[in-house]
Amino acid sequence: MNDRTAAQAATPVFHLEGVTKTYAMGEVEVHALRGVDFELREGEFLVLLGPSGSGKSTLLNIVGGLDVPTRGLVRYRDEELSGASRDRLTEFRREHVGFVFQFYNLISSLTAIENVRLVTDIARDPMDPAQALAVVGLSARAHHFPAQLSGGEQQRVAIARAVAKQPAVLLCDEPTGALDVQTGKLVLEALREINDRLGTATAVITHNAAIAGMSDRVVHIADGRIARVDENASPVSPAEIVW
Repeated sequence: MNDRTAAQAATPVFHLEGVTKTYAMGEVEVHALRGVDFELREGEFLVLLGPSGSGKSTLLNIVGGLDVPTRGLVRYRDEELSGASRDRLTEFRREHVGFVFQFYNLISSLTAIENVRLVTDIARDPMDPAQALAVVGLSARAHHFPAQLSGGEQQRVAIARAVAKQPAVLLCDEPTGALDVQTGKLVLEALREINDRLGTATAVITHNAAIAGMSDRVVHIADGRIARVDENASPVSPAEIVW
């Protein structure tokens, strides 16, 4: 069994059953998720694929403890998070989850390494900030400010910041959405490197079907439901992706 096959057969890090999320907008109810069953497995690289408004971000927010379901079960390893307190969810996010978003959210007055150190100074078992930047190929840019970095470099700093606390899970919401193709591939290569080297279970939200080619599994979401799940026996490298 190769590493990728082993990842696909691994025990779930997250297990969701019948997860529903409903928002009240005045007198109208918006059904963001409709009875979703979902798993994220140890060490895998998973892509959540679907159009805008399909429920991808809501699902990722619930998995990451940024939101709670209206109904359903959410379990992280052996812990049920469905009824967890706000304080417990904050602790859970701090200790176990790294987030990467479409926009980089770097502090403009801090250098790249100082932005990463914001996390390592409060994490329980952090990576050295310089090591985190090395993982994403930015050692030479450690002392540059965000304004001196390209968009792709800023996103890689954001990724370094997310993984510097050595989370069990990395959740990425449209991490290449604001980037051109070549820059986006560099960011995807950084995510793949982290998944391969550190074994971090990684879930990437995208509406770009081409990115699915580098995943172990693709979860297709439509209208708040899981439409289907595809296993990918032969993931390609980010360099091979065409979009």
